[in-house]
Amino acid sequence: MSKFNLDKPLSIILIIALIIAVVATIYIVVFPQPGEKFTEFYILGPNGKAGDYPTNLTASKSGNMIIGIVNHEYANTTYQLVVKNNRTILKNESITLTNSEQKEIPFKFNLPAGNQNVKFLLYKLPDTQNVYRSLNLNVSVT
Repeated sequence: MSKFNLDKPLSIILIIALIIAVVATIYIVVFPQPGEKFTEFYILGPNGKAGDYPTNLTASKSGNMIIGIVNHEYANTTYQLVVKNNRTILKNESITLTNSEQKEIPFKFNLPAGNQNVKFLLYKLPDTQNVYRSLNLNVSVT
């Protein structure tokens, strides 16, 4: 009775499967698929922490903050940053960031007496009609 030897064909199949796995892994590492596209938009207190915001000011004192933007859009992206209090524009700046680039912008402001709402608006250009990201800060000025 003749016995069919499977060792050689199985070894060849195993080697081919191993080569395919290595090539697939290298391809995934060299050409990763982009994840979700988004932009981080945040405000920090004057000490660079997410807290201690200038929410209670006197009329003669300025508020200090940091506005942060991080581009995760997988492309160079231009933004328009607008900071408003009612109809008064406190800051209007165009910012271009490369992918994964982060920018933190010092922001100093004065407001009239009363309860104020400061709006931080970020537009992703060329769209200047629709706000892409927004933040609010309520400030009491005495």
